[in-house]
Amino acid sequence: MSAVLTRDEIVQMPRESDSGSLMAIINRAAATDNFDVDKLAKLLEVKERWDANEARKAFTHAMAAFKANPPEIVKDKHVEYQTSKGITAYDHATLGAICAAIIKGLSQHGISHRWDVQQNEARIKVTCILTHEQGHSESVSLHSAPDESGGKNSIQAIGSAVTYLQRYTLFAATGLAAMDQDDDGKEAAPSQFITDKQALDLQAKAEEVGVNRENFLKFLKVSRLSELPASKYNAAMQALKDRAAGAR
Repeated sequence: MSAVLTRDEIVQMPRESDSGSLMAIINRAAATDNFDVDKLAKLLEVKERWDANEARKAFTHAMAAFKANPPEIVKDKHVEYQTSKGITAYDHATLGAICAAIIKGLSQHGISHRWDVQQNEARIKVTCILTHEQGHSESVSLHSAPDESGGKNSIQAIGSAVTYLQRYTLFAATGLAAMDQDDDGKEAAPSQFITDKQALDLQAKAEEVGVNRENFLKFLKVSRLSELPASKYNAAMQALKDRAAGAR
């Protein structure tokens, strides 16, 4: 067989579910004395694209199997603290509880996870990366300012924000949520404020539509988003959506 492959030879290559036949052709071509380096490089590119597509399909199949029998995640921690406007109280699933349930389920389908944490001035960015055993990865990123609620010092504020972002990026990457995790739209008592998730959603939306954080806080008449009454969440989010619509 000539090492210089023609277009017809490439078109007629076997199309099996694995790339073994393609690799055999490449190996035979490379073993000859007069193989065409450029054409061999193109064949290798074809194989890389094939392998990447097969890995992507394997990841999708594994995630579908994981979600067919998702783990149950229950809120296992109660948080309550005093602020200048009253008492903030809520329940949430701890990072340990989430990892115990989700990571075990993912591993059963050949998927592992890791977090990448970056800090740029006053912003913290956490990325959750899911990787299948065949190599395909997908990720979700969220970012926020340090969580200064509840009288935390600077280190605690950073640690709290990282833990919070790790929880929600893992939720977002897997498409799961803790039981009763979201309470958007529920009427709250005057002493209750928006949840951490709602504060992050407002912050993300404000950045998306180009609203300055300080100006947005002044508009809401609060010093930080965590002090916004829960009853005003929908109105605040709608104001941001109206701003986005008006900018079009």
